[in-house]
Amino acid sequence: MPVSVEPAERGAPVPSLAGRSLSLVRDYLALTKPRVIELLLVATIPVMLLAHRGTVDLKLILATLFGGWLGAASANTLNCVVDADIDKVMDRTKNRPLARGAMSVRAALVFGLCLGLASFVWLWRVANLLSAALVVATIAFYVLVYSMYLKRRTSQNVVWGGAAGCMPALVGWAAVTGSLDWPALVVFMVIFFWTPPHTWSLAMKYREDYSAAGVPMLPTVADERLVARRMVWYTWATVATTLLLIPVAGPLYAGVATLAGAWFLYEAHRLSAGLASGRPVTPFRLFLQSNNYLAAVFVGLAVDSALAWPTVSSLLS
Repeated sequence: MPVSVEPAERGAPVPSLAGRSLSLVRDYLALTKPRVIELLLVATIPVMLLAHRGTVDLKLILATLFGGWLGAASANTLNCVVDADIDKVMDRTKNRPLARGAMSVRAALVFGLCLGLASFVWLWRVANLLSAALVVATIAFYVLVYSMYLKRRTSQNVVWGGAAGCMPALVGWAAVTGSLDWPALVVFMVIFFWTPPHTWSLAMKYREDYSAAGVPMLPTVADERLVARRMVWYTWATVATTLLLIPVAGPLYAGVATLAGAWFLYEAHRLSAGLASGRPVTPFRLFLQSNNYLAAVFVGLAVDSALAWPTVSSLLS
């Protein structure tokens, strides 16, 4: 007597060509880490507006953002290639395409390199060679210096490796002016100092993940109270650096930078005090706060620059 076979026993149905294609597109998009790119591009817009206060060249801004997106997507994809082995053992990253074997490492490598080349060509065409060269330098630093060397060898990995995340400020300024000047460098340093408290607060939440992967993030190799104190130092440095832009910005930016800075400092000190006293703390709260803080400061700078109200220095002169 023939035995009937239920659909479940025959195995899952074979996806359609359209379904497989959509899944592949999603996997390639996931390699670029879209949520990370959003934050990087936020830094580009206010710098471009500050470079020519009162002038909003929407065409150049959108073109530069697209070129920056290509560059950041390239760096993130190549980072996934380098980190494929550790992504497999971390709960936070085990569902990334390479970690679960959704595509070959070679395919991801080619995709990342093509994105980088496209970014260089695009920015050279729509902006200038300096902005294009800065993007290539960013990709090279992030992949070769941070991902391949610093990340697995030192607890100061995000301190120095975070410089790659600061580069959109220089790219945006260069795209507008064809050169670099001190306000762009100040924004660079704002992101540089902001990166450790932002990243370490996340690493506190995923401490066991990083330990399992053998990545020496500071919270995995140092006492949490020490980490929190260092986060306070970097938070103070971040807020102080934002104030350096006040002379070339207007009162709107000055107010936003001051109030948002006080808010950020309060959260950093609150975390540190809680750990010092043994009270229950939520480090992830500071991580979320750091995102809100940087967004508020950059939106304030963008709006202030677009409106082009008299600068603080001109009001005081």
